[in-house]
Amino acid sequence: MEWLWFILAGLAGGLLGGMGMGGGTLLIPILTLMLGISQHMAQSTNLIVFIPMCIIVLFIHIKNKLIDFKAFALTVIPAIGVAVGAGFLAADINEKNLKLYFGIFLLVVGASLLIAAIINSAGKSKKQKTLKNYKNI
Repeated sequence: MEWLWFILAGLAGGLLGGMGMGGGTLLIPILTLMLGISQHMAQSTNLIVFIPMCIIVLFIHIKNKLIDFKAFALTVIPAIGVAVGAGFLAADINEKNLKLYFGIFLLVVGASLLIAAIINSAGKSKKQKTLKNYKNI
């Protein structure tokens, strides 16, 4: 029955990843906190799961002409290098510290998304008030 939880974790991570929300931010905590998988194993599983998902989403975006190939090339090459380096670095970090660093990473990402949402919301409110005042003239 344990396999069912792994399937559900994969479905949740795949759904969020396919929508561009970063399925690993959900998949890794599910694997470590709920299913008892080691942090190293959860992060490597996330990277392996990411590869086919990335390929599928990339083809969909190419089909819909949403890829700037110049920016893509300038981004992908350094990203691959950093990912390989970070993978080797993560392999040398003990599990307790890796969990701590990943938790801090999630907090920073969550805080930045919250701040961006607040700024966007404030900007939209200001724009709507300006439009409302303009319509009243």
